[in-house]
Amino acid sequence: MRKIGLVGGISWISTIDYYRFINEGVNERLGGLNFAECLIYSLNFGDVQDKTWEGSFDLLLAACESLKRSGVEAIVLCANTAHLFADQLQEKIALPIIHIGTETAKAINAAGIKKVALLGTVFTMEKEFYIKKLEDHGLNVLVPSKKETRDYIQFTLKEELGRGLILAETRAQYIKMINDLIADGAEGIILGCTEIPMLISQTDFDVPVFDTTKIHCKAIVDFILS
Repeated sequence: MRKIGLVGGISWISTIDYYRFINEGVNERLGGLNFAECLIYSLNFGDVQDKTWEGSFDLLLAACESLKRSGVEAIVLCANTAHLFADQLQEKIALPIIHIGTETAKAINAAGIKKVALLGTVFTMEKEFYIKKLEDHGLNVLVPSKKETRDYIQFTLKEELGRGLILAETRAQYIKMINDLIADGAEGIILGCTEIPMLISQTDFDVPVFDTTKIHCKAIVDFILS
């Protein structure tokens, strides 16, 4: 079994899901009392917010370097937005980073879908680092066209879901936003923030829904057992 390092705390709520899904995945395949050998470096999300995501490279690098010193063989960034720096971090630490965007693109291609809608933080929806990774795998990516809609998603991720608050009104708004994207031609939906699956799931839609946390965790289990 290969040891992995998780950079978590971004947020701690979704990090719990990573820890659970990874251990469940290892146990499902090995049985008995076998679980993942892993280390978690849990960042203070408040520090990330104070520095902003764009200013948080040093925080993420310090976490990765700490995990490397502990003997891990690969790094996992437990947030879609943290992959803003995935390529730079991998180059600096000389360890593989299991990329959530790459693994999501593989899953979408396996489903035979080419046009997908992406919901996530404003960084994930507006900057090149994530959408480019999907496009490099032949995908056509839609995001909500209105700036106020993208800002609303950002607000709810930070002020509600990131604190563990699940509100019925917010859930209804997300369903409406996604149905609008389906009407615009989206053949599938990417839940591109690790907190979004707390609010909505495949049961809410007729088109395929891609839960990036679960997709990422499956790839992590594959690595651990490779």
